[in-house]
Amino acid sequence: MGGPTRPDRLVVVTGTGTEVGKTWVSCRLLSLARERGMTVAARKPVQSYEPGTEDSTDAARLAAAVAGHHPTEAEVAEVCPPELSYPVPLAPPMAAEDLGRPDVYVVQLFGWIARSWPWAGPGRPAVELGVVEGAGGVASPLAVDGDTAALAAALPADLVVLVSEPGLGAINAVRLSVAAVAPIPVVVHLNRFDAAVDLHGRNALWLRERDGFVVTTDVAELLGVVLA
Repeated sequence: MGGPTRPDRLVVVTGTGTEVGKTWVSCRLLSLARERGMTVAARKPVQSYEPGTEDSTDAARLAAAVAGHHPTEAEVAEVCPPELSYPVPLAPPMAAEDLGRPDVYVVQLFGWIARSWPWAGPGRPAVELGVVEGAGGVASPLAVDGDTAALAAALPADLVVLVSEPGLGAINAVRLSVAAVAPIPVVVHLNRFDAAVDLHGRNALWLRERDGFVVTTDVAELLGVVLA
């Protein structure tokens, strides 16, 4: 009988800030891998959201990408435990405080993730690609004592996917964020990239050639880097 195991490839998806498209990128990554016949799983260890949007939380969207259909409550709970899902649009530890829920620590998030992967079958990992998505930016608090950078180090992640806007401010935000997760390898994904926009192209070139970062602008290209 097999035992619980980490995915063959464990990736943490984070961002340079909020609203950069982390969940969209995570969902596309999972969907493309699933369409290739890979076994995939997602974990959003803690989340906060606007009340009344339960059907469209990050966890619900990730669960749909994994399942390939509208997820059940049980499938959403596999992505994010209900007790760590907060209907208050604040950083998760602040939301927990507002709701009178217990403090959560990085070691608890790590422990839940490590225990939550499916049981392995004989001769192969149960999950080929596991995606763990943080909340907010790389240094935004996930727990009272840590952020996504701390969680990525605790897992430890095989790779960090850093999602960034491609326009003004991208270079500064990417540099600071990559430094925060070192020494874990990072691939920078410029979301909403438009090759017709000169600034987008110049930012991508600068990050690749001057800073030496691996940079993608298409999720299919990103999947290739993730699986390399």
